[in-house]
Amino acid sequence: MAEVKLDGVSKVYDGKVQAVRDVSLRINDKEFVVLVGPSGCGKSTVLRMIAGLEEITAGTIAIDGRVVNDVAPKDRDIAMVFQNYALYPHMTVFENLAFGLKLRKYPKPEINTRVREAARILGIEQYLDRKPKALSGGQRQRVALGRAIVRQPKVFLFDEPLSNLDANLRVQMRTEISRLHHRLTTTMIYVTHDQVEAMSMGDRIVVMKDGIVHQVDTPLNIYHHPANRFVAGFIGSPTMNFLQGTVKRNGAWTFNQDGTSVAVALPTIHDQKLKRLQDNRVVLGIRPEHIHLHKPAGVDSVAPVQANVEVVEPVGNEIFVYFTTGAGAQYVARFATDAPPQVGKGTTLLLDTSKVHFFDTSTDAALT
Repeated sequence: MAEVKLDGVSKVYDGKVQAVRDVSLRINDKEFVVLVGPSGCGKSTVLRMIAGLEEITAGTIAIDGRVVNDVAPKDRDIAMVFQNYALYPHMTVFENLAFGLKLRKYPKPEINTRVREAARILGIEQYLDRKPKALSGGQRQRVALGRAIVRQPKVFLFDEPLSNLDANLRVQMRTEISRLHHRLTTTMIYVTHDQVEAMSMGDRIVVMKDGIVHQVDTPLNIYHHPANRFVAGFIGSPTMNFLQGTVKRNGAWTFNQDGTSVAVALPTIHDQKLKRLQDNRVVLGIRPEHIHLHKPAGVDSVAPVQANVEVVEPVGNEIFVYFTTGAGAQYVARFATDAPPQVGKGTTLLLDTSKVHFFDTSTDAALT
């Protein structure tokens, strides 16, 4: 078990392409941390630098208190699981699991014990005599996990390990990995572009874009208190609604949307915040679940907005509905399926203004 610490880590390719910019991050012993962001944000590069597969341009990486900048990957006491399973096709499952231990010249009895224990943990004991071609995708991914488990490393690294699986297997395997973390109580660092995986698996989430860490926090804190507009829009599905306008006070606080006559009344609970924003242009954000067709019990402050139904997307126990106002503003809302609105119909949306967020129009930073 080990703490992983990154201090001012950067990566530049060919002297000009900066993939990672001054990342400082502390991953606690036994913690499950997920690096998440869009393709090309630098998350996999960070993971590969921790593993020693990429050289560090600047900064330091320490594992269990030891700086490992110049330590070979095999000597860092880490195990990595990749997107492709990278199993040896001519070897049985047992031989695949045992191969790394044989290279390190472990005694045969210990190899046998470790392999069978890993197979038991992952539920693949009955497949030990099979070759990879006789396994399903989920079974192959379990073998790849088992190959990491038998190493008993200080740190597990996962580089989008579920990307090749279908939707049902992804859900099943992320549950397996979370269960594995609780059982092994080992430090785990997981990379994904899937924000649902990040929210459901991580003790903490590291949200990245353009090689920069934008926020590090627990899943719920990131969801409810995003640091900037990018984080607010990236975490959550459907994405947060954003509207540009100006905060005004004419007896009461309102948000006047650009180019429209729509004035969204804002509650006094935002009073201290709004005093700093008065007469300034801001971006207002509101999540789809905070837009209603009927005023819910317990919600005191709602602002009506007239809109037309453009698209209705049923997704099982709920529906996503896309609206357009007469001025061209667009909203997406999440509703229960019992009374879906009809496409082409006009309706009144009720915005729960106690749940709105404000962002700076120039820096995109959250205004709190």
